[in-house]
Amino acid sequence: MNKKLNSETLIPTERIESRIMVIRQEKIMLDFHLAELYGIETRSLKQAVKRNIERFPSDFIFELDEDEINNLVSQNVIPSKGQLGGAVPYAFTEPGVAMLSSVLKTLTAVNVNIAIMRTFVKLRKMMLSFKDMVKWQSDIDRKMGEYDDKFLLIFEYLKQFEQTKIQELGKQNRPKIGFK
Repeated sequence: MNKKLNSETLIPTERIESRIMVIRQEKIMLDFHLAELYGIETRSLKQAVKRNIERFPSDFIFELDEDEINNLVSQNVIPSKGQLGGAVPYAFTEPGVAMLSSVLKTLTAVNVNIAIMRTFVKLRKMMLSFKDMVKWQSDIDRKMGEYDDKFLLIFEYLKQFEQTKIQELGKQNRPKIGFK
């Protein structure tokens, strides 16, 4: 019997996406969100990390400061500081989340990690396509600005041409004076 879980049906992508946020210009996931996804207690996740802290350099994991915690409470990411039980949350960057699969060795943890990594990749692709779209839009805006200037110039020439024609018509329609 195949013991491999299907990571795609294990956790909906939207549920993972809603747990990814940006702090210190890094896409991160908080320890209690990860624990929820893995189906373990936050305390157990933190213990596993502390036992293997050498696997988690500062660019893989960091503790939130007081301002960041207050910001998360104000955004309703954390209902209240009391939910944390006095503990400071860990923020895991993408490589930190990947490293968790080597620390949490259950089949569920591995499959959840696969789903999370796929979500990070999907978000990265979306961001790249968004950047391409913004560049494309700015190129169009720049070109439209150039075209606007050219159209204004054309309209000015047409206006001058029209005035010249009106003057010529006025000269032609004037009664001639003098000897016939």
